[in-house]
Amino acid sequence: MNAISIAPTAGKPRQILSLLAVRAGGVVHVETLMAEVWGDAIPRSASTTLQTYILQLRRKLTEAGVEQTGRSAKEVLSTSYGGYRLAPDEFSLDLLEFQRLVRLGGAALTGNDAGSAATHLRRALALWRGPALADVPVGEVLGTEVIGMQEARSLAQELRFEADLRLGRHAEIIGELRMLVNREPLNETLAALLMTALYRAGHTWRALGVFQSLRQSLIEELGVEPAPRLQRLHQAILANDTELEARPRTSPTLPSGPLRHFPHSLSA
Repeated sequence: MNAISIAPTAGKPRQILSLLAVRAGGVVHVETLMAEVWGDAIPRSASTTLQTYILQLRRKLTEAGVEQTGRSAKEVLSTSYGGYRLAPDEFSLDLLEFQRLVRLGGAALTGNDAGSAATHLRRALALWRGPALADVPVGEVLGTEVIGMQEARSLAQELRFEADLRLGRHAEIIGELRMLVNREPLNETLAALLMTALYRAGHTWRALGVFQSLRQSLIEELGVEPAPRLQRLHQAILANDTELEARPRTSPTLPSGPLRHFPHSLSA
């Protein structure tokens, strides 16, 4: 079956499809869909209107040729347990591919295969073509999902930088890390990665400067000192600790649950 977009142009149906896609494989209850689309101002006609939107989505599935898979549109977008469920198997979803690649990258990094990890994670991050759900009206429910998506993206970035450091690519990632640290001046993980990359590239004074900038920002904004791990890294750099080059960082831990990510595309 050729890939044909089933994303509607109207805002509310697009919200519904996005929420169903973000939670593909699970039931999204009617109350949750209504809260996303109408917030606290749910009209009396909401139930009927929601059913109409679902029928429109099923019609798009049929037009896209979903029945060529041997399943009807009603089976792919099914009514179940007081809500609706979008079956993930018949779709090309950036969400699912991102999840798969990040899991592969995390497993490869845990297994000390930094080369494979870097490849998988770069492919995962390449699926992002802008902010999450940038072309979808976002209500309260999807707004929470977006936070999870951004966290998943940040985790994938950190894992990829870790893989690059293990591969000796410290000089190559300094520019990208510098940009991210400037954007997130309170992010201790990014600061630690940049400090390590700078130190390994022979820029000790710049690595120390990153720590001082982080410390100043934390004190001014939150009234706290950098975490102990950052302070230990700072002391190791000050002492020109020869073990710093070989000492592996503790890899960020992958969430046990499914990653939530949905950049843009949804096709059947």
